[in-house]
Amino acid sequence: MSTLETAARPEYLCRIAIDPLSRVEGHGKVTLLIDKEHHIRQARLHIVEFRGFEKFIQGRPYWEVPVVVQRLCGICPVSHHLAAAKAVDQLVGVGELTPTADKIRRLMHYGQTLQSHAVHFFHLASPDFLFDFDDPAAHRNVGGVMADYPDIARQGVRLRKYGQEVIRVTAGKRIHGTGAIPGGVNKALNLQERNYLLADLDLMIQWGRGILKLVKQAYQVNPGYFTYFATIHSNYLGLVRADGALDLYHGGLRARNEHGEILFDHLDYRRYSQVLREQVKPWSYMKFPFINSLGPEQGWYRVGPLARINNCDFIPTPLAEEERREFMALGDGQPVHMTLAYHWARMIELLHATEAIKDLLLDPDIFGEERVVRGEMAREGIGVIEAPRGTLFHHYRIDEDGLIEKANLIVSTTNNNQAMNESIRQVAERYLDGKELTEPLLNQIEVAVRAYDPCLSCATHALGRMPLIVERVEEESGMVVDRLVRDEDGTVRNEMGVFLGEAG
Repeated sequence: MSTLETAARPEYLCRIAIDPLSRVEGHGKVTLLIDKEHHIRQARLHIVEFRGFEKFIQGRPYWEVPVVVQRLCGICPVSHHLAAAKAVDQLVGVGELTPTADKIRRLMHYGQTLQSHAVHFFHLASPDFLFDFDDPAAHRNVGGVMADYPDIARQGVRLRKYGQEVIRVTAGKRIHGTGAIPGGVNKALNLQERNYLLADLDLMIQWGRGILKLVKQAYQVNPGYFTYFATIHSNYLGLVRADGALDLYHGGLRARNEHGEILFDHLDYRRYSQVLREQVKPWSYMKFPFINSLGPEQGWYRVGPLARINNCDFIPTPLAEEERREFMALGDGQPVHMTLAYHWARMIELLHATEAIKDLLLDPDIFGEERVVRGEMAREGIGVIEAPRGTLFHHYRIDEDGLIEKANLIVSTTNNNQAMNESIRQVAERYLDGKELTEPLLNQIEVAVRAYDPCLSCATHALGRMPLIVERVEEESGMVVDRLVRDEDGTVRNEMGVFLGEAG
């Protein structure tokens, strides 16, 4: 890990905060501690919202969970819906869905992947590719893209709309649908719905290929920057199909080290706790997962599009597979570690999603009538899915009345927590250290974080000892009359310096 995680004697350093991080989902900030010579001594990514869904859903009936957990996020509710549904399948004793249920859920999931990847690239990340770092903040956003590149902006809106329509048709509505139920799905498709979705699909595939050309052009214009900016060497984790193919809905866990060597392969994800551990740090609400056999210092890993493309043996749709081969040539037989390559890999997956949707729409199983199966109830269920941002774990245990008594969620952004911190420290050391910090320079920190497409709103789960300041303000005068501070070490004190004890 970088030496910039924790500075010695921080009270003597100057604090700079990037707050809030812009063009990411949710609210987060980055803090930098610098000395008098402008050298970076500490760099941390903070997520300042706390959701606590693991506690919130305790006591709820198991069959409510696939619907309730979607409230974690308005961007990828389908991912939480399906991960929870897979766990609940095990609770109702179902090991294998009917072909119709399996393919309707996959169709729903590819619609989710398509709309989420389109939102991130076109609405949030494309200004990083289309405008310079010193471009005014008022222009360096989706509004600037709409003004200067209206065709690209229009494609982004329509690609997302198409993905949302796939979700609406399969789940009942675009956000917080109810398509997946314990042991199956509540509806199949009819011919009219299938033909409606097929109508615009070839245009979506064409646009998916077009945006990949834009990403590759960005790399060709400045390959040195693309190669080294925020780049770190890491392990990679994700699901793969039994034959090694990319599979976003179901499969076994595979992990590679930075050299591409397999750490474990086709591991039943219900055994995830045997290979993964979660660490809590006093300065963050987010957990820090790691591969147990390597330990917390060496075992952190990356998930998401870059990890999935690095991990799989092939993509089972022809156009995306052609793009994957070209992408992997960058690593010359080794994993591609470029952090900015997340965008490139994400667009390969967007293209794959359009192809996979077409294959599923042409499959007669989507019209089937056998949609639900039942088995013997069990007390524990674990669902894992490849959400747009990476591997997503939902783990539930129920009591004899069917109420959730224990839940553990490891969301995609949490899996990338250490990696995002390592990337911003790489940028801090390489591009900011020793310089007087300006807004264009600080923009580069955001570019590094944004490449991971973090969903900060659903990532906070650890009940740690994050520093807090609570102030009591007199209503009439607006004066602060009391101030309570909790430090990183858990010490609680008031403004007068009175020691109040350790935070529990």
